[in-house]
Amino acid sequence: MMKRLLFVLLFLLAGCSTAYYGAMEKIGIHKRDILVDRVEAARDSQMETKEQFSSALEQFKSVLAFDGGELETKYNDLKWVLEDSEKQAEDVRERIAAVEDVAEALFNEWEDELDQYSSASMRRSSENQLKQTRSQYYKLIGAMKKAETKIDPVLNPLRDQVLFLKHNLNARAISSLQAELGSIETDVSRLIREMEASIKEADQFINTLKANQ
Repeated sequence: MMKRLLFVLLFLLAGCSTAYYGAMEKIGIHKRDILVDRVEAARDSQMETKEQFSSALEQFKSVLAFDGGELETKYNDLKWVLEDSEKQAEDVRERIAAVEDVAEALFNEWEDELDQYSSASMRRSSENQLKQTRSQYYKLIGAMKKAETKIDPVLNPLRDQVLFLKHNLNARAISSLQAELGSIETDVSRLIREMEASIKEADQFINTLKANQ
């Protein structure tokens, strides 16, 4: 019963970051732990995004390869893939925002606590570790945001294709979309490369934080 009440309390506090982090700290879960969890979640979301957009590209190719049959079924398949891709894109954005929120809180707290040291050498050591961690974090968040910017260049033409097919369910419409394939393939490849680079940065950052615990 107590665990359930605690879960409800933490859920309600989640809307206020400061209160949420304070409540978590009281049960032994520190900002550093939350940051690791959120970076892992953001990394996993980007891995899923990479797979989702690869699937979307294959679905688009299957529509272009249409050769008889029920075209409306192909349209519905592409529409569902687009909707899943849009949801995945939103999840990536939310995960990145969550990482930024707890990272800012962690670094502000760490910086404030430097003045509490009575030992100059220990203060310098902690300050150097803060600088190194923050520097690596900036690389991570930069990679995550760079990857995120590659999502819309893929989503936008897919939205166009779905909208166009909605009102033009015929073979001629399929032929007119062929010219878009090369551009979409290029954008998906670029997105996958940036996602992989971001995932690599996330793994390195997680390993660094865990090594310093």
